[in-house]
Amino acid sequence: MTTGILLVGGFGTRLKPLTDETPKPMLPIAGIPVTEHQILAAKKAGIKTLVLATSYLSEIFTPYFGDGSKWGMKLLYAVEKEPLGTGGAIRNAAELLEGDENVVIFNGDVLSHHDISAQVKFHEKKGADVTLHLICVEDARAFGCVPTDSDGRVSAFLEKMEKPVTNSINAGCYVFNRSVINQIPLGKVVSVERETFPALVSSGRPVFGYIEQSYWLDVGTPAALFKGSRDAVGAEFKLGENTTVGPGATLLGGTSVGANCQIGADATILDSIICDGVWIGDGAKISRSFIAPGAKVEAGAEISNHYLSKKAFSPISFA
Repeated sequence: MTTGILLVGGFGTRLKPLTDETPKPMLPIAGIPVTEHQILAAKKAGIKTLVLATSYLSEIFTPYFGDGSKWGMKLLYAVEKEPLGTGGAIRNAAELLEGDENVVIFNGDVLSHHDISAQVKFHEKKGADVTLHLICVEDARAFGCVPTDSDGRVSAFLEKMEKPVTNSINAGCYVFNRSVINQIPLGKVVSVERETFPALVSSGRPVFGYIEQSYWLDVGTPAALFKGSRDAVGAEFKLGENTTVGPGATLLGGTSVGANCQIGADATILDSIICDGVWIGDGAKISRSFIAPGAKVEAGAEISNHYLSKKAFSPISFA
């Protein structure tokens, strides 16, 4: 299998104000966009052509990723004038793919280290129409759950419930037969989670769950985004290219700093995400904050639990 679709059209409402100027998939995790992490995962799985299904702030993706040659891949762009839901976005993006081979679908909210190649092989072995990556969580009450039989076949898609019948949940990476994608109405708003998948199961079509417990994170909230960056950076910090750090400056707690930044002398940065092209003055103190591209932090300033861009300064909620 060599083709995939990456769903990156969401508004990122839960991540505001971080997404006021930057689409959620372009927010940095350990110095590079969430989408770049997913492109690298797709490449590792052998995918050579990937369609980015974009909508909100779609114009930001192409200047960064271009045709994909930097990553040794072919990237295409399917832009939705109006959001079409997950199913509608998949159908729209598939118009750019030739042939009838299976397609891997990636959810733009998710960081996962699971073995995509193994999921594809499982899909092919089972002769499935769709195969979902499932993970088991300790408490599934906050999620819809996906029960499977002893062979891995999905028996239902259940909404959130106080007493879940299983701890297996949808982890957001799918392998689709092209024939299933072609059956989704073109140009219509469709949800695969609420419409396509339940309809396939109820009609007896082979839908399977590939269960693998690996690192998995939905980066849809500020707390999760910061956790993802800390997890990727480790206990210390990460610096981007052409970034300078003044004498006496201290960076701690999994902080990531983008490219072309200048950090002044005796500045202190703790558990923060600093984007590209940021200037931080001498003696500034920053903790658990997001500094957007090109922003300037004045010398001696103290910023905690805030979002700062060229245009705005506002608190971040980590609830």
